[in-house]
Amino acid sequence: MSDGSQRQVNRRQFLSLGLALAGGVVAMKPRPGRAENVKDRKDMVRWAWLSDTHIAADPGNRFRGFYPHRNFRAVLSQISSNLPDGVVVTGDISRSKGGVDAYGNVRSMLAPIAAQRPIYLGVGNHDSRHDFVTAFENSDDSGEAVKDKHIVTAMAGPVRLIILDSLLYTNVFGGMIGREQRTWLETYLHVCDDTPTIVFLHHTPRADLLDTRRLFDILTPCPKVKAVVYGHSHKYEVLESDGIKLINLPAVGYNFTSAQPVGWVEARLTRAGAEFVLHAVGGNPKKDGRTTMVRWRA
Repeated sequence: MSDGSQRQVNRRQFLSLGLALAGGVVAMKPRPGRAENVKDRKDMVRWAWLSDTHIAADPGNRFRGFYPHRNFRAVLSQISSNLPDGVVVTGDISRSKGGVDAYGNVRSMLAPIAAQRPIYLGVGNHDSRHDFVTAFENSDDSGEAVKDKHIVTAMAGPVRLIILDSLLYTNVFGGMIGREQRTWLETYLHVCDDTPTIVFLHHTPRADLLDTRRLFDILTPCPKVKAVVYGHSHKYEVLESDGIKLINLPAVGYNFTSAQPVGWVEARLTRAGAEFVLHAVGGNPKKDGRTTMVRWRA
């Protein structure tokens, strides 16, 4: 890979701004004086993983008997009570089609945690990339690793995080990584070191991600890739495909069936594996507190 291409990959890494724009993914960063990353390579880190917050401009918005705004506040209260090393939200930030006011609500709600920990927000099919960027933009950085598919990579102690953009069309169910982003990913995985790597996106592989096979043609032969994390289905489960762990996050906003919880996942990550703890704030509470332990593939 040329030096110029390497610089293009590296420039999408964490920026030193209060709110760092990465296009389809926004990084909300801690204030100066606090650690921006988990850089000390400690043996274990704790991250909060969320999906499908579905926040509307109106905080009183109700859907399927749930109040997403209240659910989100309950989740953030739990997270704030024992701050993790960072937070990732895998998309469908807004209720339906985006809206600057909806994203403004999200930004305000996240601000107390963002003052102390990094937060990374992806987009889903119910997000508007334009409105999302407008609401969060606070950066002079105009470089893009992939046109209209914006990417963030981050070191989180013993693991690497790669957050991809699977938004295809707003308010259309299916998603896609796309050829150019897949090419970027394949190149990046080739040049980066062998740190255990976790890939995030919004859409459910083998269900609603239109180029699942092409994506996994890249991920499966790459042993450093240990897990893929996603939302979209409003369902919590931990599966496996050719040794890669598949972590389907529960929704924060509402569930689709009464069997599913509403909440978030606490991820305790090491080089060897992980523990996933479900925190249910609504929906089916039966699995609240359940811990699932996995070992990464060799």
